[in-house]
Amino acid sequence: MAQGTVLTHLDPSGQANMVDVSAKPATERVAVAEGRVVMRPETLAIVRAGEAKKGDVLGTARLAGIMASKKTHDLIPLCHPLLLTKVAVDIVPDDALPGVRVSAIVKVSGQTGVEMEALTAVSVACLTVYDMVKAVDRGMRIEGIRLIEKSGGASGPFQAD
Repeated sequence: MAQGTVLTHLDPSGQANMVDVSAKPATERVAVAEGRVVMRPETLAIVRAGEAKKGDVLGTARLAGIMASKKTHDLIPLCHPLLLTKVAVDIVPDDALPGVRVSAIVKVSGQTGVEMEALTAVSVACLTVYDMVKAVDRGMRIEGIRLIEKSGGASGPFQAD
């Protein structure tokens, strides 16, 4: 494989398809994703109070999301390893759900987007919340993981409805 050439996908016959990403301009690319974990009100009270047996749910889930965004290329085939310039994961308790709302913003200055990194951050943060309080609420639901917006790159900006 030539420098700057990366595998993009395998066609149905197993043939590798390549693209030269070095031909793409390096620009700032930003992606924002969101998701939520819906739980019983008493479970949310445990999370808010920091009384989960496994420890600080919100802090641990935030850290897990950040770490996951940096490992996206190890988790999802054909994702490129990227030198991320910013990863922020925010987890906010919401009594109206009840549960927590998770959002992630990921930035890179490069030749490929960061949508998958933002979505991975949200997904793993939600899974971490579930893992840390599943002993008290196995009925929790992880919902609504989606891309909210992205900017940069050849395809231009995207804003979810």
